[in-house]
Amino acid sequence: MRRPAPVPAPVSGRLPNPRLTGLGGGLFCAVVMFLLGGLCDALFGASLTAYGVLFLPVCVLTAVWVRRGDLMTAPVLVPIAFAVGLLPLADGDDGVAGRLMGLVTALATQAGWLYAGTLITGLIVIVRRIRMVRLRRAARARAR
Repeated sequence: MRRPAPVPAPVSGRLPNPRLTGLGGGLFCAVVMFLLGGLCDALFGASLTAYGVLFLPVCVLTAVWVRRGDLMTAPVLVPIAFAVGLLPLADGDDGVAGRLMGLVTALATQAGWLYAGTLITGLIVIVRRIRMVRLRRAARARAR
């Protein structure tokens, strides 16, 4: 007996809806921020403000795309990715110590962007978690 052919997925103009694990979300966020840091260095003359503005949509995407089971990892991932993305932007003299001092200085001066992105990520994660708990309770109530 032959199986019916699978139904093709409908083509629509919707945005992709991937589900990233905690590790996948961290890799996504860190790689994108590193690339954006390099892009800001090349195009905007190492503008930390442009980097901070570009950080916010990455935070939103990370919070929206992370799996339900890994929701609480997203607010931890975005500050780490922010620091990773600052590596190409950090001003410093030659050597590891100079680069590290530039990174620490950039983190200190751009703390507002870091806090804003982390807050946005945390709020989205909390809303998703509350919605998930409510849906689970409603399903249990219907099953009774």
